[in-house]
Amino acid sequence: MIDFPTEVIKAYNRSKSSIRKTPLEHSPYLSNLIDGNVYLKLDNIQKTGSFKFRGAVSKMTSISATEKEKGVVTASTGNHGAACSLAMSLLGIDGKIVVPTIVHKNKVNNILNFGGKVEYHGDDCLIAEERAQEISKTTGATYISPYNDPAIICGQGTMGYEIDQDLKNIDSVFVSVGGGGLISGVGGYLKSVQKNVKMVAVSPKNSCVMYESIKAEKQLDLPSDPTLSDGTAGGVEMGSITFELCQRIIDEFILVTEDEIADGIRIGVEKHHQLIEGAAGAAIAGFMKQKDKLNGQTVVIVMCGGNISSEVLKSIL
Repeated sequence: MIDFPTEVIKAYNRSKSSIRKTPLEHSPYLSNLIDGNVYLKLDNIQKTGSFKFRGAVSKMTSISATEKEKGVVTASTGNHGAACSLAMSLLGIDGKIVVPTIVHKNKVNNILNFGGKVEYHGDDCLIAEERAQEISKTTGATYISPYNDPAIICGQGTMGYEIDQDLKNIDSVFVSVGGGGLISGVGGYLKSVQKNVKMVAVSPKNSCVMYESIKAEKQLDLPSDPTLSDGTAGGVEMGSITFELCQRIIDEFILVTEDEIADGIRIGVEKHHQLIEGAAGAAIAGFMKQKDKLNGQTVVIVMCGGNISSEVLKSIL
């Protein structure tokens, strides 16, 4: 399906001049809780404030000159749209971003600030994705999937490449999961170079389609409730390559409540002075839920994004 680690290394080489190598920061506070070593991978300070920039650059540097001329179209809850918007600007590619109506205003502003054109459609990521695919078919623009694309997954995998460069002998990695592109890329790469690493997926109870699909051993189409982890919210595209990858790569799957996600965000802000969004708070929440089982371990928690609105932040702190 994807040749790990080779394809990720290729993605890193074609992306490295554009993406930011983000810090892997030791957390004394979380380390003390498990009498081990806990590190935060700070992709909340990646360009555009999210790991999604890695995938967008990887994909857009992989398409042909003819495809670039026809432009691109994508769908997003905000982070992927902002990432594609900046990648388009850097690479001189025209395009459009379809967003569901539930998106926080600051995320849409992020897209617009980077020069992207926005179309609102539907109240779920999946419906917005279907609309973007329809535009692709009618205009010939390349559809840039948020996760269902090997070039995107390998782009997200560049984070795993960086983690491995900075830290060996990792026991567990906590990653929040929506469509599964991030854990597929990071986990696919890390498991190919650090054979004993355990990939722990975390999703909000309010929107856990990948969790339920893996449990059922088939892809499910399920409704989602609103969640602070809006970056992971919504359905998973039917036939997505991430489903099989997640089945293979995820060792454990944890669900967290909205209160637990809010606590995770507070830990990011108050104990680490990091502005993080709900999806990153969910990853911390997953760690907190499992901490009694992690004694003495070396753990990485992925801070996947930092795009949170001031209203949401005020309601939590």
